[in-house]
Amino acid sequence: MSATNFSNSLSEDVDALAGALYSWCAERNIKLRSQQGLSIASIAIDLYHAGHQTQDALLVALHERELH
Repeated sequence: MSATNFSNSLSEDVDALAGALYSWCAERNIKLRSQQGLSIASIAIDLYHAGHQTQDALLVALHERELH
């Protein structure tokens, strides 16, 4: 993998995580830099590593997690 491809892939990963996190927090009026925001960020990263690697997939997984 070239450095450019790696950089693009990393950027897409960050965009997916950030987009899901911003959306989740905005829906619930949670400040990103609060303890709750940091906790959701950690959960989103865990979900990403578990295979939910798009913004939509992360949001679905976060919603499902909230129901349990």
